[in-house]
Amino acid sequence: MNLKHWQRIVIKVGSALIAPSQAGCSSKYLRSIANFITQCRLSGIQVVLVSSGSIAAGAHLFNRNKVNSDEENIVIKKAMAAAGQSEMMATWDELFDFSSAQLLLTHGDLRNRVRYESIRDTIETLLDNDILPIVNENDAVTTDKLKVGDNDNLSAMVATASNADALIICSDIDGLFEENPHINKEAKLVADVYQINDEIYAMAGGATSDVGTGGMKTKIQAAEKAVSHGIDTYIVNGFKEQSFQTLLNGRNPGTHFLPYKAPMLDGVHWMRHTTRAQGELIVSDQYEISPNEKADLLVADDLISVNGDFSSGDTVLLRKHNGDKLAKVKTNYSSCLLNFVADSDNQDFSEQLDKTQAPIISKQYIALMESS
Repeated sequence: MNLKHWQRIVIKVGSALIAPSQAGCSSKYLRSIANFITQCRLSGIQVVLVSSGSIAAGAHLFNRNKVNSDEENIVIKKAMAAAGQSEMMATWDELFDFSSAQLLLTHGDLRNRVRYESIRDTIETLLDNDILPIVNENDAVTTDKLKVGDNDNLSAMVATASNADALIICSDIDGLFEENPHINKEAKLVADVYQINDEIYAMAGGATSDVGTGGMKTKIQAAEKAVSHGIDTYIVNGFKEQSFQTLLNGRNPGTHFLPYKAPMLDGVHWMRHTTRAQGELIVSDQYEISPNEKADLLVADDLISVNGDFSSGDTVLLRKHNGDKLAKVKTNYSSCLLNFVADSDNQDFSEQLDKTQAPIISKQYIALMESS
């Protein structure tokens, strides 16, 4: 690795580093991270910080003994996030002698292309004005439908949106190990990962922290998103000050996931790794869609059935009747209309639809997938 070649990085810091005992924010582990960010900026490297921790930071302000149901627990956590977010931002501000800005996002912001590009423009403008963007999921208002779920994957989405050169994910262990290092003290650290496959995922265990929501699996998912966009990705031990000094010295302190040599195109990457399918279009087993022949688009006769409830413009999964996943696509029609089209009794209507100027799916919004 060569730090001098980086122009922009994203660093993800989790709840266990922000509020290790859930008794409010602590600067114990954050000072070395703040110093790393400062040193990067002094070297001319722009930095975006993705910081979890609002719920953990606000937990001490609430009486959890009064919670009577899961529904009340969710409401309390949203209130914790609202209270803890300001405390977390204040803690970061105390560690920096430069300006920062808060960006609170939901998955709904990221999967909408117009809002996604707006996020990109905002981050770009902040960086151009030497302001540190601090990003977090908007846990105070988000719902299951709009939730990313963990800030590991959020950090990868932010890294791609901001066209970062590197993503650094802080963990509570040194990186990815061949076995669980908490069980086997002789487990070997994987220094370099050239391809993320089933074997790599098999090495991932659950979360080792009782504070955060992400484990090693979510970090590998995030790495897969990032490297497919051409972004160097590192998992490092955020609890060790030496990790960041090693990075500043141009060496790998943890696990380095090497980027694709031929990254996905931006629009295809967004469809594949950021959008979430709102439903499914089921086609015949004979239907094929080629990377070089996307003009052979879906017509009414190819459509067997429709799953889910979605609107025109939503992302849906294109799947064969045998279960093979073909692509994520943008649909030009709602599930209500396409259910009508799929009904064989509406042949005249289907033929009329095929003659319209708007096809069922748009060829500029297709992200091919491996069959599974």
